[in-house]
Amino acid sequence: MSKRLLAVIVLLAAVSACTSNSKPAMPLPYRGDATQVITVVADKASATTATLTAWQHFSDGWRAEIGPVRAFVGRDGVGQASESSAHTPAGVWTLSEAFGIAPDNESGLPYRQVGSSDWWVSDVDAPTYNQYAHCETGACDFDEQSSENLGAAGPAYEHAVVIDYNRQPVVAGAGSAFFLHVETGRPTAGCVAIAAADLRTVLRWLDPSARPVINIGIAHRD
Repeated sequence: MSKRLLAVIVLLAAVSACTSNSKPAMPLPYRGDATQVITVVADKASATTATLTAWQHFSDGWRAEIGPVRAFVGRDGVGQASESSAHTPAGVWTLSEAFGIAPDNESGLPYRQVGSSDWWVSDVDAPTYNQYAHCETGACDFDEQSSENLGAAGPAYEHAVVIDYNRQPVVAGAGSAFFLHVETGRPTAGCVAIAAADLRTVLRWLDPSARPVINIGIAHRD
């Protein structure tokens, strides 16, 4: 084979690769019935940043609709969550509701605007552990010091999506208050955090009829 013919073959192969209609595959396996999946992928268990991509299922397969974008995860990386660690929980969790200090951003999910009387309970001895609660400061029937005042969280909770980890059933001590929220430039206590503009886009994209989930895990890159 002449050098000129070989060069033509190589060029045609390169053009074919560049014009291919192949779609990127989701980086984590998923076999549920959701048609919206948000993947959060760290390259090792101890990583405190990850890559977030929002995927929609169509008749010809999965398509990336948002991202990839940088996400912060827990200070202890991705793994087994608990009240005594700052791990982001690995696994697949439903996304069923949203909240924020800011007004509703045309969220596709049920949305609650929160203030100083809105809490997420992290008191392991409370019947409402890992649930939303509404009460005035100093008058709640749970330990306020070990719970989150959502309205006092500042920019991180401008908007947030609840990650339904440890909610059905709830196991005391297994971890609470895991959200997809606005990043503040540093790792979290276990939540997933992205830029405010990206989160607003995600909120508008999420559709309850698509049974959306978040899939968090490790995928080693070559």
